[in-house]
Formats: sequence, C-alpha cells, structure tokens
Amino acid sequence: MANILHLDESEVACMAMRGIVTRANHRVVTVTDASQAWTQLRELVKFDIVFLELKLKGENGIAFLGRLRADPFLRRIPAVVYSSVGDQAVVKKALGLSVQNYLIKPYNDQSIYNEIARAVASPWRSAMFEEERAFSAQMGFSTATLRTMREKLLGEIDALSILLPSATASETQKKITVQIDLIAGDAEASGVWALVDYADELRTKVANEQWKELAACVPDLDFAKRLIFCQIHPDHLPEGFLSEHERKEHEEARERARWLDVDVSVTGPLVDRQSVELQVDAMTGCPVIDSVAASLAMFADGQVANLSRVQDVVSRDPGLSTQVLIAVNKIERENMNPVDDTRMAISLLGELRLSSLAKTLLTVEERRMHAPPISWPHYWMFMMGVARLSAFTCRYLEFKDLEATAYTAGLIHDIGKLVLLRLYPFGFQAMVQYSKQHGIPLHAAEKRYIRVDTREMGARFAQKNSLPRVYCNVIEWVEDPQKASADQEIVAAVSLARHLCLHNHVGYCGDLPRDQSPDIELTEAWHVLSQHVFPSFNLRQFEAQAHAYSRELRLELLGKIS
Repeated sequence: MANILHLDESEVACMAMRGIVTRANHRVVTVTDASQAWTQLRELVKFDIVFLELKLKGENGIAFLGRLRADPFLRRIPAVVYSSVGDQAVVKKALGLSVQNYLIKPYNDQSIYNEIARAVASPWRSAMFEEERAFSAQMGFSTATLRTMREKLLGEIDALSILLPSATASETQKKITVQIDLIAGDAEASGVWALVDYADELRTKVANEQWKELAACVPDLDFAKRLIFCQIHPDHLPEGFLSEHERKEHEEARERARWLDVDVSVTGPLVDRQSVELQVDAMTGCPVIDSVAASLAMFADGQVANLSRVQDVVSRDPGLSTQVLIAVNKIERENMNPVDDTRMAISLLGELRLSSLAKTLLTVEERRMHAPPISWPHYWMFMMGVARLSAFTCRYLEFKDLEATAYTAGLIHDIGKLVLLRLYPFGFQAMVQYSKQHGIPLHAAEKRYIRVDTREMGARFAQKNSLPRVYCNVIEWVEDPQKASADQEIVAAVSLARHLCLHNHVGYCGDLPRDQSPDIELTEAWHVLSQHVFPSFNLRQFEAQAHAYSRELRLELLGKIS
C-alpha cells in the first residue's frame, strides 16, 4: 500500500484519481493548490509519491516542483506530472526538475500503477537512513539500541529548535554550535544521513554568520523530527491519511476508551455538571433515533396529501413528539397559547415546515443505545407502554379531558436519555454497564459519571426549549409526583404508568425491574390520584385491570397479538 499526494485544482480529476488508486488499495490525499500540498507533505511525511497538474491557481506546478527540489529533505520525493499541458518547453522544464515521469491526461490506470510501483521499489525516505538490521550488525549493537539512539536525536533537535529563534544573541550562538555538533555526531553514529547532511548546512550558516537564516530553520527541524519518528515507528500512520470512515472509527475508539476503560469509583466523574448543562443548553433540537428520522423523512417530503400518516409516526416516538412540540411552539401563530397536542402541532406546521424539520433533525444512531440489557426496541416499548398506560389511567379514573395530554406526557417523560445518548453515546453505555455491575439504579450510575442524571437533563432541556408546562412538570417530577407544583394529576398518572410498566416488564428503560413492586395504593402516585376519585372507587378492581392491560400491552408491543 502506497501513500499518495495528488495536487490538482479540478474536483473531477481528484475524484478520478481517488477512484483509481483506492481500487488498488492505496491511500490518497487530494489537494487543490500548492500551499495545501506543501502543508500536507511537511506534516504527514509518509507520502511515497506526488502526482500533480501544472496548471494551478496561485503557485503553478513548475514553481511547486522547484520549491520541492530545493527542500533539504523533500527534494528526494518522487514526483509525476500528470497534466493537460503538452508544450515541449514546459515538458523540458519539468524534466529538468527531476520528475519521475511526465504524463498527459486523461488518466490511465495502468500508467498510474506503474509509477506508484516504481516509487515504492526505491523508497525515498529509506535513502536517508541506514537500514536498521544491517547497520546494527555492522556497528556491533542491537536494533533496540539503534532505535534508542535515534529517539535520542528527537530530544536533541528539540533543544536546538529552542535555541534558534534567539540565534542573533551572541551568548546563544556558542550553544547553537555545540548543539549542531552534538546532533551531527549522533546522527552519523545512528545512520541518519539526512540529518548529517542538514547539520552540515547549518554549520555553513553558522560559519557565514547567517543568524537570521538559522532562526528560520525551525520548520525544517520539525520535519526532521517527524521523519525520524516515522522511521523508528514504521507502522505509525498519521491521521491525515485515514479515510473518513477510518477517522470516525479512530475517534470512536478513543471516545469509547475514555468512558469504558475508567473506574469512576476511583477517578470520580468524567464531566462536571456545568459542562453538561452548557451542552444541553446548546442543543438545537431533540435527538431522534436515525431509523425513526428516516421514517419521518419518507412521509414529510412535501408530497403527502394526508398528514394522518405523519401524525401516526410522530405519536409513536418520544423524540419526534418532543421536537414537533418544540417546533410548533416557536412559530408565530394567531393564537399563541401553548400547543400540547402533537396531532394539532403537525397540522399547524403543515407539509413544508415538516419537510424542513425532517431534514434538520438531530439524530442518534440506533446502535448507540445497544447496551445490554437496554436497547432501542426495549426503550421504545417502555415509553410506548407508559404512554398507553397513562392514557388508560386517566380514562379509567374519568379524567377524560387529560387523556391525550397524559399519553404524550408518558411518551416523552424520559426524554433525557435521548439527550444523554446524543451528547455522550459511549457514556450511556458505560453508565448502563456500571449500573449492572454494581447493582445500583441507572440514575445513580449517571451521577457517578457526569454529576447529573437524565431526569435533570431532560427537565433542563424541556424548560430551555419551552415545552408546554405540563410536560416540563412531568419530566421533572415523575419520580416524585407529590412535589409537582402544578399538573399533579397528569404527573401522577404518568408516574403510576411507569410503575406498572416496570412491574410488568413492559419494555426496559434501564431502571431495575420491580418484580416485588408495592401495591398501587402504596405508591406516591396513588397518594396524589386518590384525592381525585370518588370514595366508592374500587381500587382493587382498577389494580387488577391495570395489570391485565399491562400484560396485554406487553404482548401487543412485542408484536405477539394485534
């Protein structure tokens, strides 16, 4: 596998080159001007060959080749001109700059592969170093000793780089001379001929008292360090060579390790509460699972004559319901009373706004919630179960005017988990794992990692985004309905529905299942609800029917009954 730099201002040419070289399993970095090309060469080091077009905006290809051949290190790198320019004078000038070949567009796959093979057969970087094994045997020490000697050079180069900016000061000049001699001696002893040659150039500048020119040599020394490091660590691949997919995998691996490879019992939280709150406040919408967002996009494309299908999709998802309510309550309307009904919200938004909303949703990959024993299907089933049981409770207790609102409140009451998942996907997995390993509630594990739990995150998000008051109260007080300052009946109905879902295993939200859950009359939710029913209300009958409905609902949501 070769690492290729491709310089061409044509996007079409860049795409064509990328397609050709990646088919042969090579890596390519494409740039559109000489300045970018120079930066990539100096920073990534491990290029094997450069392909370039001569016709460029700004510095042209000939000028770039001239700069390349004047560089103390990069002058050895193979360069192939692949240009639309066929003028003989230009060709002669390019060949005079020691290009490996001069080819005329359009691209030919085999010609490109041949040039790459030729460059890889005689690696330009290897020519600047003695081969490790043979040189070690010749000098009578081990390859490990040779690597140590070359690593020592890195520190010596650093020391010289610190001195050079003040090279005009007489008291520094002697130190610079001593340091250059030290580097030259150690470079020769370890077979780093590129640095030996460069040290000679530095000595010439010292002899000619070119102190300002010496001060400008720091970038060259930085490149020399990277060059030596890559030789010591041949398997090291600078991130600039990674494809977008590979880069994402590397970032994920680092983030995963940050959360999963730490014991917060020892280290304490990984994020402070203030940082979490700032990130929650900065969110531009409610996170939605990617597969659900795709479902909305299918319907809300500006071509749907009947919005009932969209209403069905939204009314069965916590993230979409929350985002639709946020969106409708932000638009100017004739009647600015809060809209708390998702079906009405969709009608008010209309097809055009829904289409725009579908394209701008904050999404979370469904796989991120796969943290056994919890997963997206389990969480969705729990939220739907709480929604349906909240509506059932209001209907049974004859709070009929609250039934629709209770359903939505139940559906979005635990929205904080989606907020957490968007901000810290691997944090969520670590917290679920910690909760399981230590036998503690999930909200307690959340606080161990970020000093705040998803109930508090959800409540802050709801208030920041001006969700209708009833939903803010439910999200904040569902675990403690007696403390709700308003909307106590709905808060209690949702709290009771949550209790029933946990008891009957209707989905899973991460909290510990309650096989030995107390009777309904002993719950905090019933302490609130009991004040709003007739004295003759038959609690035992309600309890029996609520549990029966829960079990039936579980089978329905699992798809076992219709």
